[in-house]
Amino acid sequence: MTQHSRDTPQFYLTAPSPCPYLPGKEERKVFTHLVGERASELNDVLTHGGFRRSQSIAYRPACEACRACVSVRVVVEDFRPNRSMNRAIERNSDIFSEMRAPVPTSEQYSVFRGYLDLRHRDGGMADMTVLDYAMMIEDSHVDTRIIEYRSKDAEAPGSGRGGGPLLGVALTDLLSDGLSMVYSFFDPDARARSIGTFMILDHISRARRLGLSYVYLGYWVKGSKKMDYKGRFLPQERLLPDGWTRFEV
Repeated sequence: MTQHSRDTPQFYLTAPSPCPYLPGKEERKVFTHLVGERASELNDVLTHGGFRRSQSIAYRPACEACRACVSVRVVVEDFRPNRSMNRAIERNSDIFSEMRAPVPTSEQYSVFRGYLDLRHRDGGMADMTVLDYAMMIEDSHVDTRIIEYRSKDAEAPGSGRGGGPLLGVALTDLLSDGLSMVYSFFDPDARARSIGTFMILDHISRARRLGLSYVYLGYWVKGSKKMDYKGRFLPQERLLPDGWTRFEV
């Protein structure tokens, strides 16, 4: 029997399943395992090729009759927030953010559960338990961080250096050229803050301070309300058949 090294990726193709973004469409994915000593290096290369990470799996769409999912990354150096983004920054001026090791907490899960119930109660993640959540955070062989977002204005015992309740969380990979936002969620009661937008803006600022070129946002899907917001962060590069292509508007 042929033996494959854990550092040599083997790729697999899923069976067709209903598309979560576009009604009436089917999706297929090609995926591989991110394991071994070179997992971070492989995650870097695959992200540049349009893959996304979920736990110890890297995947990308491989649909036969659709190319709607387009990988996007924000060009950090040239990005400037528009008027509505500046309003989101102002609304969240009381937010303290902290990058931490990827350790799950019950407080995070409580916010995560509320987010799913509000935004994705019919989605594939709707039944995730606290153990499932812990696996999502901990099952990683790559350079991963948790960024927590807290209010600074309410002194709540044990709530961390921010002083207030947990309002948002981002699971983020550190790449050679950028930050990749693997998954983010927020307290449903904080949605009027536009905190989802604020978390992306914070990642852009963090990448700039770290001297990184990009913030990877995952897939932009034209026509999908769930994913359309990603097209607002300009300039950005989109991965087209001819390679990464810059878009200004």
